[in-house]
Amino acid sequence: MSNFLTNEFQTSSAAAWKQKIQFELDGADYNKTLLTKTTEGITIKPFYHADTFEKVVVPTPETGFKTCKTIVITSETTANSEAQSAIKKGITAILFKATQAFNTLEVFKNLLKINIEFHFDLNFLSKNFINELYNTLQAETFYLNIDPIGNLTKTGNWFKTSNNNFSLLESFIKNNPKTFILSVDAITYQNAGANTTQQIAYALAHANEYLTKYGSEIANTIQFKFSIGSNYFFEIAKIRAFRYLYNLILSNYNTSAIAKIYTTPSLRNKTLFNTSINTFRSTSETVSAVLGGANTINIDEYNSSHKFTEDQQQLLDLIQQFKDKKDTTEGSYYIESLTKQLAEKALLIFKDIEKSGGFLNQLKEGTIQRKIAENAQKEQLEFDSKLFLDKTESNLKPTLIKNTKNKPQKTLITPILSKRLSEKVEQKIRKNEA
Repeated sequence: MSNFLTNEFQTSSAAAWKQKIQFELDGADYNKTLLTKTTEGITIKPFYHADTFEKVVVPTPETGFKTCKTIVITSETTANSEAQSAIKKGITAILFKATQAFNTLEVFKNLLKINIEFHFDLNFLSKNFINELYNTLQAETFYLNIDPIGNLTKTGNWFKTSNNNFSLLESFIKNNPKTFILSVDAITYQNAGANTTQQIAYALAHANEYLTKYGSEIANTIQFKFSIGSNYFFEIAKIRAFRYLYNLILSNYNTSAIAKIYTTPSLRNKTLFNTSINTFRSTSETVSAVLGGANTINIDEYNSSHKFTEDQQQLLDLIQQFKDKKDTTEGSYYIESLTKQLAEKALLIFKDIEKSGGFLNQLKEGTIQRKIAENAQKEQLEFDSKLFLDKTESNLKPTLIKNTKNKPQKTLITPILSKRLSEKVEQKIRKNEA
């Protein structure tokens, strides 16, 4: 019965399809007319066929995904109330952002032992506070997301000094070997304008700095954070390609791991002037993250509309019903082809970084910053040439918009700054309205 709809049709080879297409082109060149080259150097074909299908074996999570809400801690009582409210609506993970130490007992009141995942985004590094978190959350699943290299890329500086950062990390890892301590924040690269293959390669090279320093024992305790853009199928393939390559890199350390991946919608393509477009893009990006196999999906990082969050939660609940332990994209010729091509291109970039002294060395030389800036400029020119902006009320959080602006300060390296594509035209509109 499974072949009932297809066994009446004659099979056709990839060569026969191409011959037929070439005939219909009436003399036009097939390669020039129908093959598309992306900025990453990926070739998109007009059709994909079993004859040319190459499967990529991607390690996939054994459980479904968690949906995450961001809570900025300005008041412990308020943060706790917001977390409890979100959990009642179906949220299964909370990301707490903080700029200083907080009262952990107050924040986590009535939040423990209810199967909630906790994530942290701390822009400070304190041994005493980290130990306090350990004591409070020892029976919970939590991700500290300590990433000194990530802080260096975003701010141009270490938390204090590189030796201090890495020695503190070493003590944390030694005393808590099974805790999710480390993070590799690749969100910065996408939001600054890196293309898909660059994001994968930089995340790998970023992680390799930690693997080189601390050894294979940390392979299962790193959480990778990715920003998901609106190139739907490419974003699905991006996560898959990274998982594949991470295990390939780990084979050099005689180990393996299923990468823990946390995703958030891209900031780069969001605008101050169109709530609907922001909603459509974020929803598409969220589904890409689900189908790509992300472990934790933040659905409201750049959004302040409660209705939008609830609508997305309902969508994710529906998706969760059919996405169990299986890779739902496995066997898709197009996605498998993209996964393979992205992996091959990213691996070349990774190898070039390692041959040139590693990721930190290229950051200090400014090579990574220059490569991202070059691609960002290409994206900006393409965006400007196709610009259409509808001025309606924005749902972007003002505090997050401020994060994209430059703040002059003395830095060790040139920081990699997030920049939305629509910033320039928004400034023109505001100037004209003033």
